[in-house]
Amino acid sequence: MNKQSLSWWPSPAKLNLFLHINGRYKNGYHQLQSLFQILDYGDELAFEVNPSDKITLADPIAGVAVQDNLIIKAALLLKQSLPDSKSKGLGCNIHLRKRLPMGGGIGGGSSNAATTLLVLNQLWDCRLCEAKLATLGLILGADVPIFIHGKTAFAEGVGEKLQQVSLPTKTYLVLIPDSHVSTAEIFSLPNLPRNTAKVNFNDYSFANTHNDCQKLVCERYPDVAKALHWLLEYSPSRMTGTGACVFAIFEHRQEALNVQALLPEGSTSFVANGVNTSLLHSQIQA
Repeated sequence: MNKQSLSWWPSPAKLNLFLHINGRYKNGYHQLQSLFQILDYGDELAFEVNPSDKITLADPIAGVAVQDNLIIKAALLLKQSLPDSKSKGLGCNIHLRKRLPMGGGIGGGSSNAATTLLVLNQLWDCRLCEAKLATLGLILGADVPIFIHGKTAFAEGVGEKLQQVSLPTKTYLVLIPDSHVSTAEIFSLPNLPRNTAKVNFNDYSFANTHNDCQKLVCERYPDVAKALHWLLEYSPSRMTGTGACVFAIFEHRQEALNVQALLPEGSTSFVANGVNTSLLHSQIQA
């Protein structure tokens, strides 16, 4: 099929406007607080549903085995959640336009998985509710439910306890350093702060929060430290998640574009607006 004739679905990026680690559960998972800001920028996916009973990816990602790709995992998980009488024969060939980096802390893989669950739930007529899809998504990763719900949200627990919030529209300049940060590595470090006091969302401001992973990531990844140092010259800035991406906040899009134009040659970046509802959800509900 001609790719131009496919229906493309957004798979948006997110930012962690802050990330506090409040403690650790007995199972080893970290107790977190964060504020997820959905962006109007991301990857795109298209789905060719067929009766082959097979899930295939038309655009494999270099360095990622197909069976390890979260898109394939999400499609198979959805299919396996259905009764045999309904899942038999369900197949799909999935196309991907990749713009978001892996290991960037902006949710690329998690967002891809969520878009796959949401769109195939509709195209395959699975009729699973959003809560059930979020439960499936959590199996794939802690950040998947935020994209399933598609709302900017205050998060607690391991990131699965979500309180939908509405934020004023801001523009973000996001820098993508040439580094792939391992979340597992950062969360395994013995000197990672794990005792930050909890905050109430009603008391939230960017200035009174921080990212508990930022210092350690910057020490281990000079490209991240350099990008953050550069951005801080122009606007309040922070690392998102466990990195590697860093972002600066602007009141107006043109301000962000002006600073983007000053970036050193060879830098990779994008400018996006924060949105309170994912563009994917707007498209699904249209």
